Order: sequence, then structure tokens, then C-alpha cells
Amino acid sequence: MHKGERLGTKATIQSYLMIAGTVLGMIIFVVIPLLWISASYDQTRRSWWRMFGWAALTFALWNISTVWWIWNATPVGPVAATLASTTLNMIAFMLFHTVSKKGPKALAYTLLIAGWIATEYWYTVGEFSWPWLILGNGFSHDVWLVQWYEYTGVFGGSLWVLLCNILFFEALRARRSIGRWIPAAGVLLLPAAVSLGIWWSWEQPDEGTAEVSILQPNVDCYDKFNGRADWQEDNITDLLAQVPAGAQFILLPETAVPGHYWEPELSELRPADEPGMFWQELTDSLRRSHPGALLVTGANTLRYYAAGVQPRTARRDGFGEGYYDVFNTAVGLDSAGRMQLHHKGKLVIGVENTPTLLFDILQFLVIDLGGVVGQIGMGQHGTAFEHRGVKTGPAICYEGLYGDFFGDFVRRGAQFMAIISNDGWWGDTPGYKHLFTISRLRAVEHRRAIARSANTGMSGFISARGDIGETLGWEKRGVISAAVPLNSELTFYTRYGDYLGRISEYLTLLCVLYYIAYRVKRKNYLVK
Repeated sequence: MHKGERLGTKATIQSYLMIAGTVLGMIIFVVIPLLWISASYDQTRRSWWRMFGWAALTFALWNISTVWWIWNATPVGPVAATLASTTLNMIAFMLFHTVSKKGPKALAYTLLIAGWIATEYWYTVGEFSWPWLILGNGFSHDVWLVQWYEYTGVFGGSLWVLLCNILFFEALRARRSIGRWIPAAGVLLLPAAVSLGIWWSWEQPDEGTAEVSILQPNVDCYDKFNGRADWQEDNITDLLAQVPAGAQFILLPETAVPGHYWEPELSELRPADEPGMFWQELTDSLRRSHPGALLVTGANTLRYYAAGVQPRTARRDGFGEGYYDVFNTAVGLDSAGRMQLHHKGKLVIGVENTPTLLFDILQFLVIDLGGVVGQIGMGQHGTAFEHRGVKTGPAICYEGLYGDFFGDFVRRGAQFMAIISNDGWWGDTPGYKHLFTISRLRAVEHRRAIARSANTGMSGFISARGDIGETLGWEKRGVISAAVPLNSELTFYTRYGDYLGRISEYLTLLCVLYYIAYRVKRKNYLVK
């Protein structure tokens, strides 16, 4: 080994150790202060309310400090996100605090872990879906620490964090007791060591590659829907001309094609039997320059329903008696004009999706005023686009935050993932960066390489190990290309999804029922 190589290796190791110190420090101390405060209070009602105040303050500050950037798009957003996340955090912690004062310690800690993971799981499946602050997402910058996510998903990371906090808290209370410090250190270091071993030894299956080109148009998010459609179309055409001739997949971002188009032909008017003019131009361009490629792009599409069969999200057609839905859609287009469609299935709360209760209350506004409360049609699952024997999963933006839903694409045959996004609404803030790095966790969970096209950045390639390849940064316009490895194998997590979340729900219920039974027996002097 040359001297320069040795120095480079040494620097890399030092960097990893520094990062590890930061990440592991977060793991150890994230909940310990609240555990310490909880232990200092007795079981009186006044103490309970004091603990409630400390917990509410802590979780509110934590949440607002991590989602403040939403303010750049909507002042209501960070307030609503903070209230929702803080409420769920409070449910888990105050259940723990209550049980810890009047029940067995082991039961209280079990309830803390199960309740916390259960509430995080509700982030992913509930009406108010906001999975951004799942504890396991905190390792998105340090995927070498959580390579075992292919077995557990991000809830495994949350479990690790909580176990470390509880064991180190008990060790700190015992101070000189070696018997408490050894298991704490073991739980901290063993998963990290296992992950590092997987990270070093994991090899990409030899199933070939797909030549993928990513286009980043760099159109301002707010101008996109109010600016000139012809300029945006010309911008796409110019970028397509820069794509290498051998490209097999070409990615454009979410809603890249301006306008609204009627399904299934993507016509400009309804009824019609041929694609809109720009779709025909795109087909002609592929036929001339990239006959072997599949273009994957985002668009807004419309679906018509006759009166009486419309879903609850449909709005009234102002020119007839029927109804129609608006979908945020991924379109797969080949040189023969054949189209494949995927409707976005995980919608942004308050922007694309209105919770059922609120929607039912304001339904008359949606029908009569054209969906002003922010409700569009919702896809039911992930879809795989197939092109010349290769399948890709066209996940749309927010769908990349949901590990189990993301797995739908893989379970349906996706050999690599193509994420298309338009996530510049918050400007140059942590928002779009978080979305990109969380994609690294999806790569590890399902062992699928990812090609990600974002309108204003960050676009780039991510390996199935979570390593970042070539990227295009914030407000850069251009084209990048790479040979993306393929994989058809399913991980344990892909097969079984968020099983830790589902188990935690049942375990939380059992803990609560056990506690009630315990209190009844104690009240009747059946237990001490």
C-alpha cells in the first residue's frame, strides 16, 4: 500500500469514527433526560402534570427544531406537524411514566418501547401520515451503521435507540455496577459491529445492469404550475438531446410534463383517442434518438367517472353530469407510444390528501368548488414498469418515506427503483436533503439500487448498499448517467414489511390490559 493510500484509509477511518461518535451520542442521550426527570417524580397527580409539561416542552422543541423548514412553503405546516408528532410522542412517553409509578418497571419499559414504535407505525398508516421523524430515520446519513435494516426496516433502528437509552439510563443510575454497563455497551456496539460486517462483505448480485439517465430540469416549483408550458416543454426536449444514445431508462422528475391529460391516452381533451401533442413529440424524440429507452416522467392525469360510481375524492365535471379525479402520476413511455401508469399512493398531508373526517365535513366544498381542500386521487399500491425484460419501480416523491409501501414496487418485480420528485417547495433547506438521504435507507431495506430525479435537486444514484454515486445538487440543470445494477432477490424486510410496527401495536395493547389487571388486583390486595 502506498503512503497516500495509507493516509487516505486512515482519514476515512477517522471520519467514520467521528461520525460514529456523533450518531451514537444521539442514540444514547435522545430520551435519557426525560427518563431522569420521570424518575425524580413521585406518583402524585401534581407530579404527573409536571412530567406532562416537561415532556410536552421537550417533544415540541425537538419536533419544531427538525421541521421548521416547512415554514418556507406554508406557515401552518410546521405548527401542524409539531402538534401531530408531539401528541404521538406524548402518548407513548406518558403511558410509560404512568405505569412506571404504579406498576412493574419491566412492564413500563416494555410499554415505552412498544408504545413508541406503535405510534411511529401510525405515522405510516394513519390518516395524519407524517413519517419524517421516525427515530430509525436518523441513520440516513450513516447507513453503514444500519445495514441490518434489510431484516428490520427503520423500526429496527427505533428499537435500537430506545433499548440503548433505557440500558444506559439504568447504568447511569447504578453508576459503579458493572453488571449494568456491560449489557448497555453490548446493545450499543454489537448491532453497529454486525452492520459494519455486512457493509464490508455485502456484494451486489450479478444480474446485469441497466443504462439509466437522470434529467434535472431545474424549474422553480412555484413557476412550474404558473409559468409558460411551451418553455418547460422546450427545456425537456433540450435535455433529452443530451442523453446518451444507449440509454435504456430516462428519468424526468415528478410533474415534469406541464398541463393535465385525460387517461388512458393522455389526451388534452375529453373524449379523445390520441395522446396530447407533447406526448407525441416525446414519442417521436424517443423513436429518433433513443429507440431502446423507456422514458419515466411525472405528470398530472385525469380520470373520468360516470355519476354514481365516482370515488369520494372525485370532483364534479363542470361540463357534464359526470365526475373526475386528478392524479399525481408516473408515466412510462416507449418509442412505440405505449404507456404505463402509476398513481401516487402516499399523498402529502394537507396538500394532496385531506384526512377522512375533515374531508367528510368539507366534502361539499370539494365537489362544488373543485377540490379546494387539497384532495386528489390515490393509488392503492406500488407498480412496476417493465421494459425489454427489466422492471423498475417508479416511486413518486413522498412514497420514498414509506419502507413497506416502497416494498410494493419490489414485490411486484422491480429490479431497481426510479424515484421522481419535485421537492423544492421549501427552498434550499434541509427538506429536500432529508428526502434524498432517506432514500438511502430504502435502498438498504430492499437491496435495490436507486436512480432519483428531482426537479431542482438533489438528483443522483444510490447503490443497494446505500452508497451515494454521482449527483446533481441544488438548482443545477443537467443530465447524469450510470449503469445501475439489477437485483431480483427479496430481503426479509421486503417479504414481511413493517412487522415490528404491527407487533408493537399488539404488545402495547397487551401491556395496557396487563397494567389494568395489575392495578385491579393490587387494589384488592391480591398483589403487593
